[in-house]
Amino acid sequence: MPTFADADAMTFDDYAATEWPSLYRRAFLLAGNHADAEDLAQQTLIKVHGAWSRVSRSDVPAAYVRRILMNTFLSAKRPKRRRLELLIGDDAPEPASPLTAGPEERMSLWPQVRLLPPRQRAVIVLRYYEQLSEAEIADVLDCSRGNVKSTAHRALQNLRTALGQEES
Repeated sequence: MPTFADADAMTFDDYAATEWPSLYRRAFLLAGNHADAEDLAQQTLIKVHGAWSRVSRSDVPAAYVRRILMNTFLSAKRPKRRRLELLIGDDAPEPASPLTAGPEERMSLWPQVRLLPPRQRAVIVLRYYEQLSEAEIADVLDCSRGNVKSTAHRALQNLRTALGQEES
């Protein structure tokens, strides 16, 4: 089976089939539930399909697709308070690589991450799930490193407050 590293030789259909699980996991971490994650991942694939010639020629195709996913998530026009359905029981899918915290800590933190504003949630997902550097996050979100730092600080502060911990 081809890998995304072989994007030049890979068709879009091959790419979509190969990368769907990881794209969906990322979308779930951003969207917070399975239905919205599927919508977000599918919208991203539609945009990737439209830009396939640029994506497949990119030096770092995974970064190109990650940026499409983040832009799609951050530009969503559907505020949470206006959602018609209430989805419960969504557990985060297992990440491709283990995070530093154990499963119990991650699962107790997950409901609070889901409540963060979209940009803060995006920074947390990119930093702690994708394990990107501040510079890489700034590139994905098209902002400065300082903006990434301040957004991460506010997100962590919100998480500490929600968990009843004092800031260190």
